[in-house]
Amino acid sequence: MAYISLLFLALFFTPAEANQDNITLIHTYEEDVTGDGEIELLELKGKLFAEDGAYYQEIWVEITSPSSDKVWRINYGGGYEPELQFADLTQNGVADILYQSPTGGSGGLYTSQLNQWEKDEFIEIPLPTNQPIEGEFMDNFRISIQLLPKETPIILDVSGRKEEYLRLKLYDDRGNLLEPTSLMIDPVAFFEVTEFEKENQIGLKSLQQISGAYHADGIGTVESSWVYDKDKWILLETTLKTELPRLEVSSN
Repeated sequence: MAYISLLFLALFFTPAEANQDNITLIHTYEEDVTGDGEIELLELKGKLFAEDGAYYQEIWVEITSPSSDKVWRINYGGGYEPELQFADLTQNGVADILYQSPTGGSGGLYTSQLNQWEKDEFIEIPLPTNQPIEGEFMDNFRISIQLLPKETPIILDVSGRKEEYLRLKLYDDRGNLLEPTSLMIDPVAFFEVTEFEKENQIGLKSLQQISGAYHADGIGTVESSWVYDKDKWILLETTLKTELPRLEVSSN
C-alpha cells in the first residue's frame, strides 16, 4: 500500500512569536522523514521582513533526530504562510517533504520545493515542469487551446464576453479579430498531493491558470496528473477545467 501522510495543520501549533531577530517558529511537525522508524521533529521557521508584517524574507525547516544530536536544515527562500506536506511521492518507502508558500502576487502562484531523504541528507527533487500549452483568440469570439503538442485544439465560445472584448478593441462588430492575440498561460501555480487509485500510487496534480485579455479574464484551469517513476515524472493525463461552452472542431 502506498504510504501517505498529509499534514495540512501542525501536530503542534505554536502561535507565531518573533524574537529580536524577527525569527518566528511557524509550525512544528512530527514525521519519520528518514525511514529509520523514528519520528523526527520538524520546526518550520521564518525570518520576517518586518516585525509587524506577514512576509518572510527567509524560510527554512530544521529537522532533529530523536536519538542523536543530528540536525538537518532545508532552506526555502521567501514567501507567505508556508506549509509542509508529507507523502512518499518518489516511491522509496520514506515520506518526502513538499513545501509550498504563496508568493503574494495577484496570480495566486506558490513557491514549491520537494525534498527526498537520500544517503544521510535531504536532496531536492525537481518538480513537474509547466505544460507546453498554447492558446489564442480566433475570429467569431472563439478561442483555441492546445494542451499538448499534436493534440487536437479545444475550441471555446467566448461570445458571452463580446461587449468587453469590443470595448478592448480586441474584435470588431462583425467578430473579426483585429490582431493576433495569445492567451495568458500562467506557470504551475500549485501542486496537490493526490492518490491515483488506478496506478495504486501517490502523485501530484499540477494546476495552471489560463486567462484571456487580462489576468482577471479567467478562461479555465489546466490540471495535470503526475507520478514519479525511475527518477522522473510521468504525465498521466492533462485536462482543461472551464465553464465556457465547448465547440466542435471542424474536420476541414
